[in-house]
Amino acid sequence: MKTAQPDSQAALVASQDVTGAKVYSRNHEQVGDIGHLMIDQHSGKVAYAVMTFGGFLGMGEEEQAIPWNSLRYDAGLDGYVTDITPEQLQNAPERPRGWERDRQYGTRAHDHFGVPYYW
Repeated sequence: MKTAQPDSQAALVASQDVTGAKVYSRNHEQVGDIGHLMIDQHSGKVAYAVMTFGGFLGMGEEEQAIPWNSLRYDAGLDGYVTDITPEQLQNAPERPRGWERDRQYGTRAHDHFGVPYYW
C-alpha cells in the first residue's frame, strides 16, 4: 500500500485564526479586518468574509461581506490581500435582511466585486 505524500501546498487554518485578521490592499495598506466567515452549509465552502472597515478606534466602522475568493493569504503580512478598492466597499450592494439566503444578493455582490461565484 502506497503512503500518501504530504502536499507542501496544503494548509488548514482555524476559523478563530481568520477572525480579526487584517485585510490589505495590493499596495499593502490596511483596508479592514475580518469579523467572521460565512460558510455554505451545502458545499462546506467558505463563501464570504464579513469585513469591518472605516471608522476610527472602533467608532463608525462599517461591515461588508466580501467574497472569500477575493482574498489571498500573504504570509509576509500575516493577513489577507485583496484587489477590492475602498470605493468598491463604499458602493457595494446593500445587504438586505436575510442576505445570507438571497442568491440574487450574492450574484450582485460577486458581480460588483468582479470575482467568480463560489457556487
